[in-house]
Amino acid sequence: MTKMKITIPELMEKKQNGKKFKMITVYDYPFALMVDRSEAEVILVGDSLGMVIQGHDGTIPVNIEDILYHVKAVRKGAPNTFVVGDMPFLSYQVSKEEAIRNAGKILKAGADCVKIEGGMKVVDTVKAVVDAGIPVVAHIGLTPQSATMLGGFKVQGKSAEAAEKLLNEALALEEAAVFAIVLECIPTALVKIIDDKLRIPTIGCGAGQHTTAQNLNAYDLLGIFDKFVPKFVKQYAQMGTQMVEVFNTWCKEIDEDIYPEAKHGFSMNDEDLKRLY
Repeated sequence: MTKMKITIPELMEKKQNGKKFKMITVYDYPFALMVDRSEAEVILVGDSLGMVIQGHDGTIPVNIEDILYHVKAVRKGAPNTFVVGDMPFLSYQVSKEEAIRNAGKILKAGADCVKIEGGMKVVDTVKAVVDAGIPVVAHIGLTPQSATMLGGFKVQGKSAEAAEKLLNEALALEEAAVFAIVLECIPTALVKIIDDKLRIPTIGCGAGQHTTAQNLNAYDLLGIFDKFVPKFVKQYAQMGTQMVEVFNTWCKEIDEDIYPEAKHGFSMNDEDLKRLY
């Protein structure tokens, strides 16, 4: 049975009804196809592709063209799943006009909304994008695009002052009309306070169990990306190891003349073959 793509009102109703939804980060057609066949309601095409797909140490090198390419591939694989397109570094910081233009490109590529990182500094930009008719998911806490300014990939909001700042940012972004907000690497107790005070859904990524939704990367869930494994990641398989084993088995069979067998080749008409001799 083909699932029906969830809508923004339905996602927001989840919060009011105390229901959960799930967001998986993927970047290409085959992975999107698998998520589309699963019970997960949302896909994030994240700028984390800079690390997972491109091999960079962070997300800064990712540009708008990269996001557009991957959103198009994901949409083809997941026509029945709600797709969030990340706005990469410098695609929204320069001006509101440029933010609207780039957000529009991401929607035209196939996303259902965009995600914008940042707190108070991006509130006006977020409001401008929403006012232009483009739905926005906010993202606070550990924001990878500004990880250098935050002192690296660290938990945010641990002090009373930092916690109050995050709470105020969440409230301001809700006021700017985002329909959901990602809370990344924030203490569980603080997340509960934020979630209790917001009317919109919260999406946790290393934020404990009190959010409306959870987000993890498919490559982490499957045990494929092992350059680093955050504390909040639960690996449900070790497919990276299994993939290497498959590759090595194939190589071994070639060395031992086991592969390819006759059944792996294509036949030719005997009469046509005789003409070549």
